[in-house]
Amino acid sequence: MKKYISIVLAAAFALVSCNKYLDMTPTDRVSAKTIWETTQSAEYNINYLYTYIWDLNSSPTVIGLTEALTDEMKYTSYNYNALCYIPSEMAYGGSVLKASYVDSYMGYWGTLYTAIRQTNEALNYLHAYGQMSETDMTRLEAEIRFMRGYLYFELVKRYKDVIIYDEDLTAIAKEKALNTESEAWDFIQKDLDFAAENLPEASAAGGRLNKGIAYGFITRAMLYAKRYDAVIAAAQKVETLGYKLESSYADAITKTLEQGNRESILQYTFDYAKGITHSFNFYYTPGGDYTLIDSKGGAYGVPTQEMVESYEYAGSGGFPDWSEWHNPNGTTLTPPYALLEPRFQATILYNGADWKGRKIEPYVGGTDGWAVWKTDKEPKGKTVTGYYLRKLVDESYDVNTSASSQPFVFLRYAEVLLNKAEACVKSVTPNEADANAAVRAIRSRVGLPYTDKSGNELWDAIRQERKVELAFEGLRYWDMRRWELGTEDYPLGLANYQQHGLKIEKNGEEFTYSYVSVDEKDRTFPAKLYRFPMPESELNSNSKVNQYEEWK
Repeated sequence: MKKYISIVLAAAFALVSCNKYLDMTPTDRVSAKTIWETTQSAEYNINYLYTYIWDLNSSPTVIGLTEALTDEMKYTSYNYNALCYIPSEMAYGGSVLKASYVDSYMGYWGTLYTAIRQTNEALNYLHAYGQMSETDMTRLEAEIRFMRGYLYFELVKRYKDVIIYDEDLTAIAKEKALNTESEAWDFIQKDLDFAAENLPEASAAGGRLNKGIAYGFITRAMLYAKRYDAVIAAAQKVETLGYKLESSYADAITKTLEQGNRESILQYTFDYAKGITHSFNFYYTPGGDYTLIDSKGGAYGVPTQEMVESYEYAGSGGFPDWSEWHNPNGTTLTPPYALLEPRFQATILYNGADWKGRKIEPYVGGTDGWAVWKTDKEPKGKTVTGYYLRKLVDESYDVNTSASSQPFVFLRYAEVLLNKAEACVKSVTPNEADANAAVRAIRSRVGLPYTDKSGNELWDAIRQERKVELAFEGLRYWDMRRWELGTEDYPLGLANYQQHGLKIEKNGEEFTYSYVSVDEKDRTFPAKLYRFPMPESELNSNSKVNQYEEWK
């Protein structure tokens, strides 16, 4: 195992001692003892660990958002780079998917172990040097252990069998054998349970980690572990803490905790005035926003026709027949965008959609524009599918700057309900009544009807709701992996299909919509991708581990 250097906080003051003996306290930096003595300084140090929540959600892979590895999204540029061609190349698979390639673009082994080392040091130093009250000591331990459970979850969902380290820093060794996946889930569950039991409720947490976050995250982590009773129990705890579905689907995503969002469980906030910002809008806002100021930006990734066709009619439910728009020679019939349910309207921008006081123009020669996949190697804000992303994109964003400050919700009550529904049908003793109730609640919020289902029909309904309810929230690719459905042919899986869009051309007041592929070959999903390969660096430095069987 690699050894990592812990972060040292610089200080502009020296520590002076009146002791006649040699004072070994360093005078050019703050010692671990000083950092972890008081509640305030310990909280400040733990704040750094919180940044990993944003890091792992905003950049789940080196190549960009995992939505591009599913039927949800297409990165528009053909250039060979992250947020460009490499996500497509990864999805095409074939001989390129060697262990070194997949590790380079998908693996976070070293990054995650660096973070885990920092959490273990934090827990060790807290117990060694902490002089705060027992109540604060327990709460701070719960925060650190939540972060460690969170980081190990991210590691295990990628690699399954991993090496477990805890706060005993003397046990760190260059060579150490892998623990089993079951042992890793035991470790994660123990940390998350401790956090859930000892963190305060949100109202008393002052914006820090709280009980609802811990219980909510347990529902996600234990789905991967297939510990369905733990999922159901945690979901029930979340419900008792007062979380509710927002009446508006759009509000569930855009409304802040300060504005009273009762659905948001884990929300990451930013502050433009303090320089705490991100660049999501620069990459995903409609390209026309930049064209209007004679600049280039936006639309690095855009929704696909496959994702559009995943939505039902508003009110009555049921799916439109899209065969008229699968004509490569084009049709002048207007697609049924305006008739689709609220989640579509809140997620995808289409031809004629309202945006910033104008209409989206994703057609040839339009303000937003159209680009041909592969031929136009750098679309520069133009769409290759006829669509743009609305969900997660800030409509008030000032395109004159790349800095953005809108909050991001990384865990919300709707996911908890769907996690519970899945656990109810997968449990040794299925509870289809509760599963149906959860699905009904999700659909009722957006005005869609629902009839109780059972067996495979119920399971299909849960997967469908996860796809549209949680679209672009970073879950679908990992869902397909943990369900081991990626290898199946599309639409059940992610193999043997191509992504599509609608090329739109305007003739007077009439539009022609032509069905086009935005892939140069069929996509594949080999079974070995259900586990990522161990990096060569670990294999070279640790004689007690071997490459996973899938990658030998």
